[in-house]
Amino acid sequence: MEKKTITLTVAANMTSNYSENLSNIGSVQKIYKRGHVYTIRSRESLKNAIMVQSGMYDDLVTTVDGATQKEATPERNAANNRALEGGYMTTGKDTYIRNSSFYLTDAVACDPFVSETRFHNNLFLANNYAKANHLNLQKDAGAAGLMPYQYEYEKSLRVYSMTIDLGMIGTDPNFMEEEADGTEKAERVNSLLGAVENLSLVVRGNLDNAEPIFVVGGFSERKTHYFENVVKVINNRLELSEDLIQKVKKGYSTALLRGHNLDNEDEIVEKLHPVSVEDFFDTLRQQVREYYQ
Repeated sequence: MEKKTITLTVAANMTSNYSENLSNIGSVQKIYKRGHVYTIRSRESLKNAIMVQSGMYDDLVTTVDGATQKEATPERNAANNRALEGGYMTTGKDTYIRNSSFYLTDAVACDPFVSETRFHNNLFLANNYAKANHLNLQKDAGAAGLMPYQYEYEKSLRVYSMTIDLGMIGTDPNFMEEEADGTEKAERVNSLLGAVENLSLVVRGNLDNAEPIFVVGGFSERKTHYFENVVKVINNRLELSEDLIQKVKKGYSTALLRGHNLDNEDEIVEKLHPVSVEDFFDTLRQQVREYYQ
């Protein structure tokens, strides 16, 4: 069977994204499973970050007609517009739907949530306004705009999976007259891989390094998150189960960022023989170029 997908499962340190604020209190997104609460970075947030950082959204055109949508027309479609590679639904005179060429899971924390609340205020800005407008900051705090606020903060090791359907890249079933060439298809896939390799997120004005600490995967015959159920980190140790080891032996590779991020690095090296993260993605990108030749 021909290998038509790329599947990756990644362990990385990253923050959660935020849900709805309640007044001046910001809370991170969470899920409940196995009797505990875990923070997440949602698949939607993760996908948006990857599309932006990869440059795939550089040619994004949006329309507002009752709903804010990506523009998709016979002249602008997934074959010639990279921004539509992540899927779209456009409604209007004609309705067009195209699924995404790649899929993500939520990035779920490996450890249960422990609340860490951070307290802030805009004292400097309010004081600056008060001086400029001859206000007494203590008496006229409201008029000066002084406002304390707080939010939950949590950065921890979390695991997510990504699977790319190589057959969908550069094609659009709604507009079959056009298709991207092999070079363009390879560049699109490799830009996504590059974003995962060097992922960084801006969270509440702070830069968040979300590069992979451990990654496993490669070309696959199956359109599924092949390693989703076997990559587990418990008490900062990667669980080297027999199922994980056997799955890796079926033509996949592993990579490890050496830096004592995981407590059992030596055991990982002994049993999985990982390469560096840079070598892993360099090899994968070369395989992508060869695939589309």
